[in-house]
Parts: sequence; C-alpha cells; structure tokens
Amino acid sequence: MKNESLKKEELEQFRKELLALRERLSGNVRYLTQAALNQNEEGLAGRAGSSIHPAELGSDNYEQEFTLSLVENEKEVLERVDAALKAIEEGTYGKCEMCGQRIPKIRLKAIPYATTCVKCAEESERQASRSE
Repeated sequence: MKNESLKKEELEQFRKELLALRERLSGNVRYLTQAALNQNEEGLAGRAGSSIHPAELGSDNYEQEFTLSLVENEKEVLERVDAALKAIEEGTYGKCEMCGQRIPKIRLKAIPYATTCVKCAEESERQASRSE
C-alpha cells in the first residue's frame, strides 16, 4: 500500500483539527488546575477550627492528586499537538520520527499528533514493556 504525501488541503484540515484540539486541551488544563486549587481551598476552609479525620484528609489528597495527574496528561498531549503544528509549518508533518516513512492518513485522522507509524509505535511499546 503506497502512502502518498499529504495534499495542501489535507494539511490545512489537520492544522485546523490540531488548533481546535489545542484550544480544548488548554481549556481542560485551566479548568482542572482551578478545580484542584478549589478542592484544596474548600478542604481547608471547610475544616477550619474542626478536627480533621485522617480518612477525609486522605480522600481530599487523593482527589487533588488525581486531578493534577489529569492536568499533567493533558499538558503532555498539548505539547504533542504543538509539536505537530510546528511540523506542519516545517513541512515534516506526517513523517515517522523513527523510520522516516509517511504515517498513514488513517492514523493521523485518529491521532493527529502521532509522530510514528503503527509499526514503529508497536516496536517502541514492546521495547518499553521489556525494560519495565
């Protein structure tokens, strides 16, 4: 199966999708960060002057850590989206970073910030699982 280069219109469509994704992720990061801060403030304000049960404190800490981990995940994807947008500008979008072959359009439609073809992504996963 021949993997042709992306046409100008296709690149523009991917750019629009990536910009929309960036906007959504940025909103998610802002919202989740604020939610984590509010959880902390509400927890402290709600317990001012009262004794804090260790289970409540643990639950609050877990919720805050969980929210912050979601923020980190969103930030990672946001960085990948920004890298994909830069690759469009530089003319390297859709090229596998590992083997240099074109990433199939169907993969880019599913994951527009993908930097590797499926074969290289699977190989990378296998190597990562062996090193654990």
